[in-house]
Amino acid sequence: MRCFSRPGPMDARPKQNSARRRLLTTGIVSLAGLGWATIRTGGIIAQQPTVSTIPSTLTTGKAADVGLSATRLQQIADRLQSETDSGRLSAASMLVARHSQTVFHHGFGRLNANPDAPATQPDTVYLLASISKPITVCGLMLLVERGQVQLSDPVQDYLPEFQGDRKAEVKVWHLLSHVSGMPDMLPDNVALRKAHAPLDQFVKSALHTPLLYQPGTQFAYQSMGTLLAAEIVERITGMRLRDFLQREIFLPLKMQHTVLGLDNLKIADTAIYQESKPGTPDSQSWGPNSPYWRDMGHPWGGLHSTTTDVARLLQTFLNGGRYGKYQLFSPATTAAMTRDHNQAIKAPWGLGWALRDSPVWNYFGDLGTAATFGHVGATGTVAWVDPARQLLCVLLTTGGVSKPGRDLLNGVSNMVQAAVVSG
Repeated sequence: MRCFSRPGPMDARPKQNSARRRLLTTGIVSLAGLGWATIRTGGIIAQQPTVSTIPSTLTTGKAADVGLSATRLQQIADRLQSETDSGRLSAASMLVARHSQTVFHHGFGRLNANPDAPATQPDTVYLLASISKPITVCGLMLLVERGQVQLSDPVQDYLPEFQGDRKAEVKVWHLLSHVSGMPDMLPDNVALRKAHAPLDQFVKSALHTPLLYQPGTQFAYQSMGTLLAAEIVERITGMRLRDFLQREIFLPLKMQHTVLGLDNLKIADTAIYQESKPGTPDSQSWGPNSPYWRDMGHPWGGLHSTTTDVARLLQTFLNGGRYGKYQLFSPATTAAMTRDHNQAIKAPWGLGWALRDSPVWNYFGDLGTAATFGHVGATGTVAWVDPARQLLCVLLTTGGVSKPGRDLLNGVSNMVQAAVVSG
């Protein structure tokens, strides 16, 4: 940004006195303190952004150096250790970073309930469940940036088969903020899973499923909205979503252990979700730990990842779309994805991301600032960012989000926020 003074002709400009020079010098120092340097060249005053002293990639640091209490972080470790020692949780991995420095990164428990199972690592791979949704939306937003998709367009412009009562009113952005009228799950969801239907059968069913309400007038959490957003990506790019995300997001950000579906990943090497009725025929055939469900690549919940990989994406949002030398998004895109798009119906949600005050799936605790955004997964996962405090948290567990799981995710999130003791 450049600001211009309005000097007269050079020969008519009065000489600056010493007091004015001191005033200008003071102004330069003040602006530099705000991240801007003022440079006078001739009659022009130019404001130039100074180079930030905060690194744009995650590095390892010490809690005290970023204003966090090491004692309070240890209390978090003690709580998670207690959860896994008691058997309430099989596994948990957690990462906390502030000002781009990772200061807490630990694994607790074992990969499954077998006492001889391998120990959980800080970067054990977990099934993210619904944290997959905002990451899928990240793929769509790349196409928005490239002018290939417009959020205000009718979904029918991209998916012509999306026909039926009021479906012409559904805009692309409605799919991303849970106001499209689509259901969370399809009426034939269980039948499709029992039949080991491929993802395109879910898409076909979603395209012909009636809406639940007039688009834009209500909020209802909807996995099928994310499915249709993913289908738009596949039709525009001619690629499977899993391949597009790998090429355009995971590889550039060096999210080396993140994949939609399984790819070459072995289920036995991942943290195993603690099902309420494990070992039943249905569970083994199409349950959350089955090869079918883990590898289908469903965009609303099929991503596998680690704490570090998810944290890299969150840090990218903190950096206004940049991670290291790679500019994944423009600052305009990260701002759009993390502001409330549902103000008219008072159901806060971003584009893909839940917000602190969202009606559901925002187990970010009670102490975060209003700008906090993130998402929760039904397998017992949560990831969030508090931009006002330059703070991010990724907690991946195997315990689910029934009341005990919800209390754990919210409680630990509060403990992270309470660990901030200085700016």
